[in-house]
Amino acid sequence: MSESRYSNREKYFEELASTSRKHYLPYVQEFLPVGEGISVLEVGCGEGGNLLPFAQAGCRVCGLDLASGKIENARNFFAARNAVGEFHSCDFFDFTASEGGFDLILIHDVIEHIEPDGKEAFVSKVRSLLKDGGYAFWGFPDWYMPYGGHQQICRSKLSKLPFIHTLPASVYGGWLRMQKENPLQVEELLSIKRSKMTTGLFERLCRQTGLGIVDRRLWLVNPHYESKFNLRPRRLPAFFAAIPGLRECMSTSCHYMTEKI
Repeated sequence: MSESRYSNREKYFEELASTSRKHYLPYVQEFLPVGEGISVLEVGCGEGGNLLPFAQAGCRVCGLDLASGKIENARNFFAARNAVGEFHSCDFFDFTASEGGFDLILIHDVIEHIEPDGKEAFVSKVRSLLKDGGYAFWGFPDWYMPYGGHQQICRSKLSKLPFIHTLPASVYGGWLRMQKENPLQVEELLSIKRSKMTTGLFERLCRQTGLGIVDRRLWLVNPHYESKFNLRPRRLPAFFAAIPGLRECMSTSCHYMTEKI
């Protein structure tokens, strides 16, 4: 994966919008009518690519991200496409919802970045922002899949090495520093290692916080790889999905629909 995907933010925005339009929105639509009158929040929205198809479908969309630069890009990218969206640079825990919450909350590629001691509070906060009858869509790579540590964001040859993130933290961190990776990126990668987000951990968090799992879809070939690599998405066969260990190693993306119970 080339670093240009991350430096060319508008290209990245379009890739996310394409995946959301082809895969996330249709998935959500199986459980919730997407269109006018539906309020959508995305936590960790980045430049807002995932939200664009929902806005174009008539939803009222709101995006939150800690990075003010990404929020500014989101506003600009939406304006350039005559799309309407509300974007805030803020801490998710400081955010309060008006009008009783949201019909839909998107949390994609975010929960694996939350430190272990903050995960339960994070999921509880998502639940508190849902309207009664609302849904939360979650997406994350399983920690044990070949690139579950997000090492593909590295600038060095480490970006090509599968399973390197499963090395002991001291060895992994030392190797990242030896390759002169950005210190902030090293800390991000070590945080993801501490997080170790898996299907089992996510489902346990749902039970602990009062979220009901409505649907689970595990992907052998991540739907986003269609935009990134021109690969056709493939679901993980049910036989492998039923076997702990194999399930974790083979799920390049885990999608869940949850509801407040």
